[in-house]
Amino acid sequence: MAVLCKPAIAVPEYVITRDETLELAKRLHKDHAQLRLVLRLIEHTGVLTRRLIQPIDKVLKHPGLDARSAVYEQESKARVPSVVRQALDEAELEPQQIDLIIYVSCTGFMMPSLTAWLINTMGFRTDTRQMPIAQLGCAAGGAAINRAHDFCTAYPDANVLVVACEFCSLCYQPTDLGVGSLLSNGLFGDAIAAAVVRGRGGTGVSLERNGSYLIPHTEDWISYAVRSTGFHFQLDKRVPGTMEPLAPALRELAQQHEWDAGKLDFYLVHAGGPRILDDLSRFLDVPPEAFRFSRATLTEYGNIASAVVLDALARMFDEGCAGDGHRGLLAGFGPGITAEIALGSWTTDS
Repeated sequence: MAVLCKPAIAVPEYVITRDETLELAKRLHKDHAQLRLVLRLIEHTGVLTRRLIQPIDKVLKHPGLDARSAVYEQESKARVPSVVRQALDEAELEPQQIDLIIYVSCTGFMMPSLTAWLINTMGFRTDTRQMPIAQLGCAAGGAAINRAHDFCTAYPDANVLVVACEFCSLCYQPTDLGVGSLLSNGLFGDAIAAAVVRGRGGTGVSLERNGSYLIPHTEDWISYAVRSTGFHFQLDKRVPGTMEPLAPALRELAQQHEWDAGKLDFYLVHAGGPRILDDLSRFLDVPPEAFRFSRATLTEYGNIASAVVLDALARMFDEGCAGDGHRGLLAGFGPGITAEIALGSWTTDS
């Protein structure tokens, strides 16, 4: 069985607190007709701190899409390799043993993908396969794990490296004054995560089944408007309620595997906001404590997009609470509205 090993996580050095975010909103948007609503929404995100790749004064400026793209490339090349090396070390593998690199990011664009640069600079084989995923947003972390599982099912001796690089601060748009956009300015943070899925051996989550579910006719609920100024994030007010239709999809996949989604040992889900976690607790009938890893990610780093599920898994590793045979669920939620779901059991490499 393919095993998802311990992820490596890195967050940048610049920190912004919730109080600082609220003060910025008051100063920058003092005449906004719905400022009180925006402040209340930010206060209830559950986010206390976020990390940024640049100081806040630079984040607030918009030098143009070309300049931001240059920053994205420069910062990803500077920050990703050390995270990749740590993930390989956690899996006890060398670059030459990786057969596929899946790189996910919805906050910057490069062609060729960063995968080509990683292969050329970090010692990966020249026949290493590449799979960049750019348009699944926050669901891409779950999708990357699932595609790695699929690959290892097809090629049982293969190993897959998953990399999530999200610099959400590069998507800040000073002219976007809708409530959803202003809320996102206080919700998203920057982070890099990487993990290896081993075809054989390894300690971590032994992946057993995966699936995907799209809520019909919701493709405009989370989206980018791509303009000359870059990516403009658009968030519908109905998004926080999406766990009601998605929870049955989680239950159905678990039932296909003869598991009860409400009686598992661990849950690692995308923390887009506190209501997602609260609603999943209610609809799956599990205690709120079950989502403590995802909630800790949200509190300390904010919504770090595709990197959330990997950070939550790293926190479970660090807590040391999982035992052999413990069963769990991983899920990423994002544009579509799409859920990428995985089921697996904890295994220790003997």
